[in-house]
Amino acid sequence: MPHFGDYQNEIYGAGLRGVLPKVPVDYATLVQRATAAMPPHVLNYVQGGCGDEWTQDQNAAAFHHWGMVPRMMVGTTSRDLSTEIFGHTYHSPLFMSPIGVTGICGQDQHGDIAAAKASAMTGVPMTVSTLGNDTLEEVATPLGDTPGFFQLYTPRDRDLAESLIRRAEAAGYRALVVTLDTWVTGWRPRDLNAGNFPQLRGHVLTNYFVDPVFRKLLGKDPAQALPEAVMLWGSLFARPLTWDDMAWFKSVTKMPIVLKGICHPEDARKAVDVGADAIFCSNHGGRQANGGIAAIDMLPGVVEAAGDVPVWFDSGIRSGSDVIKALAMGARAVGVGRPFVYGLALDGADGAAHVLKCILAEADLMMAVNGMPTLDHVRAAGATRLSA
Repeated sequence: MPHFGDYQNEIYGAGLRGVLPKVPVDYATLVQRATAAMPPHVLNYVQGGCGDEWTQDQNAAAFHHWGMVPRMMVGTTSRDLSTEIFGHTYHSPLFMSPIGVTGICGQDQHGDIAAAKASAMTGVPMTVSTLGNDTLEEVATPLGDTPGFFQLYTPRDRDLAESLIRRAEAAGYRALVVTLDTWVTGWRPRDLNAGNFPQLRGHVLTNYFVDPVFRKLLGKDPAQALPEAVMLWGSLFARPLTWDDMAWFKSVTKMPIVLKGICHPEDARKAVDVGADAIFCSNHGGRQANGGIAAIDMLPGVVEAAGDVPVWFDSGIRSGSDVIKALAMGARAVGVGRPFVYGLALDGADGAAHVLKCILAEADLMMAVNGMPTLDHVRAAGATRLSA
């Protein structure tokens, strides 16, 4: 039976033939290579965080404050990383987090399509952002049999919001991921120093420009009136949501609803009360608020408060060991963001797929050597907070 960890055998085998990985297998070298390859205006947007980027940095560093104790003589020659999300069985709990500039990270400006191809190549589901250079319908096609999720920045105009949601449902997406923390952008010095906000230049707005409600509001072809279309988008982009909005979301879609951005236990309990189908513990990778608390440190409280409602997690995932630690702390699904985008920038769909395979391989091998053959064993083992 093949395992994700077998990917290292492919790499070693290729090495015997003199073929080395085109894209690095470790995060530090991946960042170094991507930094040299990506245009500055794209790189700053992808790499940048809020304020002095303390929270962004802590998101990744905090994983080193958590450890797991290996168990021996368990028998892990066979491992099973499969998990169920909304009635569908996935071969692993890994998913691709939404990144609004994925489209411009591809050298052909169709990074959304390339990411979808990587999803299909690896079986890792993709969360497709509202912001994209390709329509949500076009991105759904290369996903093939790998289900995708649709992330929504809820427009201020409810008719437009409903149109986007219904389009996603019709295209076959399996869940609606509602982002809660981005009705206004956080203070992002890298972008501000460069005077660069890609959306204001007309990038990654395709889902809006093709939408019939948006086009009706604009009253003309966006392609022939780009400045006006961008201004209209800016006025409609997103609005602050309240718990009362959940009733409306449930009235316009049958898709399961995932609330993204929950970090406080009280908010998790409230999300359960209003009927969220899953809670997404995330601080937007440190891009929206510079509060200093790493997302992984907030995960246990959210999991406890959520009870039986599954908790998804992202923010700071850089490796397979990070994935396993998040699962040990109660996450049911774990999202990866920047790493797959770096792979995409270096080698398109193949590069993104390679990064995902490397993360899965490391996660699988960590379970193997730690004596944890299934995710139930991982959760039972838990993670221990290390002393400072």
